[in-house]
Amino acid sequence: MIRIKNRKQLLDNVSSPSTRRARKIALDAVEKALNAVNPKNLIRSRIVLGGDVLKIDKRELDLSDFGSIFIVGGGKASGSMGEALEEILGDRIETGVIVVPRGTSGKYKTSRIEIHEASHPIPGVDSVEGAGKIMKIAEDAGEKDLILCLISGGGSSLMAMPRREVSLDDKKHVTQMLLRSGATINEINAIRKHISEFKGGMLAKKAYPANLISLILSDVIGDNLDVIASGPTVPDTSTYQDAIAVLKRYGLWETIPKSVKKVLLDGVEGLISETPKRGDKVFEKVHNIIIGNNRLATTAAAQDLRRYGINTIFLTSFLEGEARDVGLMLAALALEISASGNPAARPAAMVLGGETTVTVVGNGIGGRNQEIALSAAMKIDGLDGVVVASASTDGIDGPTDAAGAVVDGGTMARAWELGLNALDCLRNNDSYSFFSKMGDLIVTGPTGTNVNDLSVVVVI
Repeated sequence: MIRIKNRKQLLDNVSSPSTRRARKIALDAVEKALNAVNPKNLIRSRIVLGGDVLKIDKRELDLSDFGSIFIVGGGKASGSMGEALEEILGDRIETGVIVVPRGTSGKYKTSRIEIHEASHPIPGVDSVEGAGKIMKIAEDAGEKDLILCLISGGGSSLMAMPRREVSLDDKKHVTQMLLRSGATINEINAIRKHISEFKGGMLAKKAYPANLISLILSDVIGDNLDVIASGPTVPDTSTYQDAIAVLKRYGLWETIPKSVKKVLLDGVEGLISETPKRGDKVFEKVHNIIIGNNRLATTAAAQDLRRYGINTIFLTSFLEGEARDVGLMLAALALEISASGNPAARPAAMVLGGETTVTVVGNGIGGRNQEIALSAAMKIDGLDGVVVASASTDGIDGPTDAAGAVVDGGTMARAWELGLNALDCLRNNDSYSFFSKMGDLIVTGPTGTNVNDLSVVVVI
């Protein structure tokens, strides 16, 4: 079970009984959402072995028709997925390699599958090594062999193989620029795919003509397959021209490394082949299956809220935008419920999922969920029984050790007593410093899953 480790502290940080109850309800919903997308449970519920017949979702495979079985993949949830899959297939697995974030390999017990650690969110030499091991397995697989590929969010950084003369340092530099620019994950991946030998369908190209099935835990709004981990087994819908357009849109084109610019320009001119597109023969024996996503998590949260008899609205799993602006929107909804009973009468709750962005202008530390909460806190000041909680499902919000934060109508008063200036912290992108001093960070540790973010508003 995934738990909020500092739950007692978060509940003890308030003096109002109604606000404490609202916090408890919101935190319960967050925990329910996290456990609904537990990768092990998802694998066990979607994959069943009976004799030689392997049922994967609605597909049945007679394993006697195949040669060797290989397991590959990467991402924040791939270790848990691999562990569960090895429990099912056991020694039917010939070998495998799964790439997980550095410092997490000790959580997984596998004997047939190698758990390889790599850097995240900025790729390192270990990321290249991991991708190389996977590509070697794919290249060696024969026409009758079966490759099961486990993909989840974080795979783009964990499995890196720069294209042509692009160095790892150049790729890291571009990634850092994009992460700070406010670009969406879709936009970032358009660049990643076109300076990579692994992403954008290139793994499928290397695996052909082997049989390839990808089991995917989506961390992308709308579940666009070619965006999740930059779509290594999926036809690429973006082009070199799209990648250049993103860099120009965020004012980065003139400052990116020369090697990256050359590859993209050579691609536009046809000097380098495009990533494989729909209709390419390399996808004839490829099947991509989504086993979990943000909607699954947010739906679970909404169901949990309703068991309290609360009027619950599941607003969206497509939430995007600047984090601090989203925080204002959530606060505005809470204010409207408090003032008029619209769009739901008290007691009421709202659930939203997706992934916001932070345009970094300061030099503080924080994450998008912490910025959402901090922005909301300033607008719900003074309201009793009103709580906003926002968390990343992977347990890591930005470059911090927290999943997110929880705030209520008394947050600003407590901050004032501690001498904290919420507005200054928001302006400096320093939400983590604010909430760590307040004791209002949501701490789960790495959850082993990743399906974007979750925000819960409770008004009782």
